[in-house]
Amino acid sequence: MHSKHPVNPLRLRKVPSQFSWVDHRLARDRRLDACSHAAAALYLFLVVVADAEGLSYYSDPTLMQRLRMDGATLAQARSNLIRADLIAWRKPIYQVLSLDGPAQEPTSPESDVAAASVHVRQILSKLREARP
Repeated sequence: MHSKHPVNPLRLRKVPSQFSWVDHRLARDRRLDACSHAAAALYLFLVVVADAEGLSYYSDPTLMQRLRMDGATLAQARSNLIRADLIAWRKPIYQVLSLDGPAQEPTSPESDVAAASVHVRQILSKLREARP
């Protein structure tokens, strides 16, 4: 059995105030407007199957079968959701992200590296604060 660890521990999802895992802000704040139909289907599936922290381990072949997508469509849908800042992914784990963070504009590979270093610094800072 795999040990699960969030891809982005600073963005664990919580049950929204309207008591629904599918957060109304997806529509109200137009967070899904930039997503393809395939990306919206993948997002809904991940929300439904994820645990309380938003994590799931569904493999690409299983997702392709369950969502009736080919590999290229799944990869595009996953990239679309990552660019929309709705999920994080590090094979083999998906994380549905909290909507509390700001939606991000599509980024370049260089800015992705810079953003990752910011996340690492934030995590290290939290770890230092947690030390006795």
